[in-house]
Amino acid sequence: MDSQTEKLAGASVAAGGSRAAELSIIVPTYNESENVPLLIGKLNEALAGIDWEVIFVDDDSRDGTAKVARGLAQGSGGRVRVVQRIGRRGLSSACVEGALASSAPYIAVMDGDLQHDERLLPRMLEALKKDGNEIVVGSRFVPGGDVGEFAANRIKISKMGAQLARLVVKQDLSDPMSGFFMLRRDVFERVVRRLSAKGFKILLDIFASSPKPLKTVELPFTFGSRIKGESKLDTMVAWEYAMLLLDKMVGGYVPVRFLMYLAVGTLGLGVHFVVLWFTYKSRTLPFAESQSIATAVAMVFNYWLNNLITYRDQKLKGMRFVYGFFSFAIICSIGALSNIGVASYLFAENQSWWLAGVIGVVLGTVWNYAMTSVFTWRVKPVDSKVLAEG
Repeated sequence: MDSQTEKLAGASVAAGGSRAAELSIIVPTYNESENVPLLIGKLNEALAGIDWEVIFVDDDSRDGTAKVARGLAQGSGGRVRVVQRIGRRGLSSACVEGALASSAPYIAVMDGDLQHDERLLPRMLEALKKDGNEIVVGSRFVPGGDVGEFAANRIKISKMGAQLARLVVKQDLSDPMSGFFMLRRDVFERVVRRLSAKGFKILLDIFASSPKPLKTVELPFTFGSRIKGESKLDTMVAWEYAMLLLDKMVGGYVPVRFLMYLAVGTLGLGVHFVVLWFTYKSRTLPFAESQSIATAVAMVFNYWLNNLITYRDQKLKGMRFVYGFFSFAIICSIGALSNIGVASYLFAENQSWWLAGVIGVVLGTVWNYAMTSVFTWRVKPVDSKVLAEG
């Protein structure tokens, strides 16, 4: 810690009666109520003699994780804090918000499932203070590291992900998929506005977003077994990882969410023609009736898949899913009318039929994407609830 930081920490002690944290540990959680007290106990033991705080960023867990953490915060002397987010999920974005809610000069990120070895944190902090190091990564793949009881297929997936990471990260890292690392605050502030904050791989995002290579140390650790709670990983992780890589490659030019919306629309077009062929050719229904059925089926398909994939972090459920469909249908109907109107006007002005058609489709698609982003999958007025207890 430099002299200026020491002065600020001292001023905090004088003003508030407690020393400012030197290290903030960001722990994203979802249904980890049983693990929270165990993790706090382990951190207390591992970080004796270090001024630290832990910030649990909870995505409105059903099991009351935030409530448990707030209860423990009451007697923690300011060491435990909670950021409770309502209306969205995502490990990477949770890490970013937790780091922004802290003020410590060093920031660590670790999971709340007790699979990361908290005993490595003092060594990470020590390494960051030496030789101008900027980030320290807990690695499973350097000598001395171990994947623990990882299933063979998950090991293959991790190694494949590490190879794909080279598309956007030029540094030679053994474990760019790690979720256990520590970095200096000035490094985080340098990259935060460039971060995609998508999916689960925040470390990869940080390296890919840095305008220059980061001076890195990798320390070995053994990946532990989950004791309690449920895994945050699901079948969409590979998709989200692919979207992160794509965002780092082309996100500066075209929003990846828009590309996802286009991909879903392309699949929807295929669904439309399959249903149209089946109803018109196979069932010999009148063309107008077949076209109406195909349009309705494609619209439902597009809405469902966009909700599942494109707007995964703002997924609509229950009655919100039903209401969302009606707004989606109305907006897309307006988009279709705009498409037809613009294309017809251009064709009447002696434009080629295919050019008029393409321009109509583009304008209709942009309209649908922009309006559904605002009205169908809009972020709730209260995005996050930040509670600092203790």
